[in-house]
Amino acid sequence: MDQDQLITTGLFLSIVALTVGITFWASRQTSGSDDFYAGGRSFSGFQNGLAIGGDYMSAASFLGISGAIALYGYDGFLYSIGFLVAWLVALLLVAEMLRNSGRYTMADQLAYRMKQKPVRMAAATSTVAVSIFYLLAQMVGAGSLVALLLDVESQAIKNLTIFGVGLLMIFYVAVGGMKGTTWVQIVKAVLLMAGSALIVVLVLVKFNFNLSELLGAASSNTGKGQAFLEPGLRYGVDLTSKMDFVSLGLALVLGTAGLPHILIRFYTVPTSRDARKSVLWAIGLIGVFYLFTLVLGFGAAALLKGDEAEQVAISKGNLASPLLAESVGGGAGSTGGAILLALIAAVAFATILAVVAGLTLTSSASVAHDIYNNVIKKGTATEAQEIRVTRIAAITIGTIATLLAIPAQNLNIAFLVALAFAVAASANLPAIVYNMFWRRFNTRGATWSIYGGLISSLGLVFFSPVMSGKGLDPVTGKNLSLLPTSIDISWFPLENPGLVSIPLGFLFGFLGTISRREPESEEKFTELEVRALTGAGSEKAIVH
Repeated sequence: MDQDQLITTGLFLSIVALTVGITFWASRQTSGSDDFYAGGRSFSGFQNGLAIGGDYMSAASFLGISGAIALYGYDGFLYSIGFLVAWLVALLLVAEMLRNSGRYTMADQLAYRMKQKPVRMAAATSTVAVSIFYLLAQMVGAGSLVALLLDVESQAIKNLTIFGVGLLMIFYVAVGGMKGTTWVQIVKAVLLMAGSALIVVLVLVKFNFNLSELLGAASSNTGKGQAFLEPGLRYGVDLTSKMDFVSLGLALVLGTAGLPHILIRFYTVPTSRDARKSVLWAIGLIGVFYLFTLVLGFGAAALLKGDEAEQVAISKGNLASPLLAESVGGGAGSTGGAILLALIAAVAFATILAVVAGLTLTSSASVAHDIYNNVIKKGTATEAQEIRVTRIAAITIGTIATLLAIPAQNLNIAFLVALAFAVAASANLPAIVYNMFWRRFNTRGATWSIYGGLISSLGLVFFSPVMSGKGLDPVTGKNLSLLPTSIDISWFPLENPGLVSIPLGFLFGFLGTISRREPESEEKFTELEVRALTGAGSEKAIVH
């Protein structure tokens, strides 16, 4: 191993060691389910805002969006716009009211005025499904990053990396709980913003801080000319791609307010005011970061040439930011390039570790709290039993996500996350919105809404070009779909199902509700409304 690789590996391992140390420290501060699931509700609005930003600025944002911009220009930046606008929905509709009317999981808020068993089973099923989709994206990013750092093309090494990430995320959840996960996310958010800002400044220096010059160089270097800076390179080519764009936009804007690992972050603050503050801090942080991705993406398009540009294309854009860091640091083979590559790759890897820990904690907590304690044990499980089941569930979910990530390595990770957003917006958001604003909404409406949105979104993805029918990539020769090229079951033309599945989620919730009346559910609506708006009684357990 040469000197540059030693520097790269050393910096990389230092960041990983830091996150492991934080987790061990947090494990000593954790005692009981309130600490394990909600961090003892001890985080301030600013701290939680940083953690939300850390959760949200995942590998999809840092690697996937900058890569999409590097490949598709204007159309790639549409991901950034959708992800950012989504926070207005979360702030205005969900954050404060969910904090006041829930306790640990999304199901707590739904089950408050409904029958426990069917609603909690549905919510837990949806939580696990969304989390696994999101986990796939993070693990694909991890495999690409480590392969780049070690300068290997071996598929076995990438697969081994994915297994390593799976083991680490299980460790974070099992040992650190919510406190450990939150502090890792806070540290990671600071590192990510600092690392991104450094690369952005170095890119702008090369163009004398002239954005027009940067954009002109990007359009020229890609060979796509003015089309690179205008709509239509990725979306808008034909009617199908236009519909796909609308579908993607709906999924991104509505999906955030239904993402389980974002929703549980509102339970880690002591008051509803802190919940609002945390969203405002998160919006500011994320907004600045997405402006950074604009420079990172166009900077990669302008500066990466030859083999580097080919690597970006082969990785579906996932390696644009790390290779850009190496380029502005002095290029391949230089000490500066090695240091910056290591720094950005290490920060991106820490990003992945923090996000997968949050996702795994969310889904495993839902299994333990909603299914095990409130459905199987009918609320009689001890804290120790519930936490033990959480750890077992974390191992199971982590293993499933790891195994599914291996065949998904040919997909852009921003695209994979957009699918997770579509599932969240279809299955979770309709039930949450109906429950908070519609008095008549009931158990049947909630279960129909969740299962209807979940099944329709997953079903449409299964019969879409994502799964089959795309054929081989002309650049790499790799299969662009998940199933073998000999199988083609793609009768649904859109790659993102949101345009169809989100309205279906709301429709199923409406039909389920009007087909049966539940007087007891309607009677408890006023109590839930007061609780959601004022926070009165929100510290009490939400179990019947």
